[in-house]
Amino acid sequence: MRTRAAVLREYNQPWSVEEIELDPPKHNEVLVKMVASGMCHSDEHALDGHIAGLVPGPPMIGGHEGAGIVQEVGDGVDWLEPGDHVVFGFIPACGRCPSCADGHSNLCDLLATFADGTQALDGTHRHHTLDGKDLGLMCLIGTFSEHTVVNEASCIKVDKDWPLDKGCLLGCGVVTGWGSAVYSADVQPGDYVAVVGCGGIGANAVQGAAMAGARVVAAIDPVAFKREQAMEFGATHAFSSMAEAMEKLGETTWDRGYDKVIMTMGTGSAEALGQGFNLGGKRAKIVVTNLHSTSEGTINVPAIMLTMMEKQVIGSLFGSANIRKDIPRLFELYLQGKLKIDELITKTYTLDQINEGYDAMRNGENIRGVILFDQ
Repeated sequence: MRTRAAVLREYNQPWSVEEIELDPPKHNEVLVKMVASGMCHSDEHALDGHIAGLVPGPPMIGGHEGAGIVQEVGDGVDWLEPGDHVVFGFIPACGRCPSCADGHSNLCDLLATFADGTQALDGTHRHHTLDGKDLGLMCLIGTFSEHTVVNEASCIKVDKDWPLDKGCLLGCGVVTGWGSAVYSADVQPGDYVAVVGCGGIGANAVQGAAMAGARVVAAIDPVAFKREQAMEFGATHAFSSMAEAMEKLGETTWDRGYDKVIMTMGTGSAEALGQGFNLGGKRAKIVVTNLHSTSEGTINVPAIMLTMMEKQVIGSLFGSANIRKDIPRLFELYLQGKLKIDELITKTYTLDQINEGYDAMRNGENIRGVILFDQ
């Protein structure tokens, strides 16, 4: 069949919205008609080459935060059928590898296939340009497409009356940010928490920390609009820079430093991580959720403080969460009015407006843009 998708043809060039050829699903695969896709900063990292080697290079279909309706299932898929509604987890969960069996499906062995961008089990492609070139998929799913074929391991079935235009954000940003606070940082009641970077991931780290009972949640971002929005998600303080937050340690943490520092900037850097590390007090956890460039080989952390103050630097992928547990769980919290998702969506776009949406993200105008597909 033919469908339309946003294709990365060359690094640092706009997304090309074009018609593509899509093969039917094979064993353990599912054809899904997309309803909505979030526009995450990680796809910007793919476009500018910052994460080259972790995801396929051009030509590839972007998008890893989406939801849609099953159209067809391949043989071996016995728990989904046409008409079912699904949210994609950007990290598949096979349920059988050591990480999945140990309760850490965010580190599923299928991650090893991300760089190829092929179908997870057989290493082949279902998406092709009209002139016959294979198209890689961002995070094995490629949600910037009107239709896509994915492995069933990436699918989470949800109730048909749950809004997929909101639920798409649970595939990455909401769970990643919330889990960075609740799981990776292990925020406890009474903790002092700093969240560095308050876009789509950081805003959810803020509300995760607030829900976990933090006494202080300091939102740090140079964009005034994002600081203002962070206050709506539960921040108690807002600063334009880590330097300003450091100057105000007395009024926010009684000069003790933050118990948890969660790094959710658009792009991490060695210098920024060093600043974040210094914001932490004794036994602080510094959680690194934002992506650093694959070309960056070192970080600026004073090693003596790891020992003398027992600080910890902790990596966090998908907020250390589990797609099969946490996507439905947070969807239910949203439906109960306990988790904010509507407020994350600054503006919606058509697929043809994808470059306009990413311009808005670069300009700090969006918390999260969402692509809505025609149904």
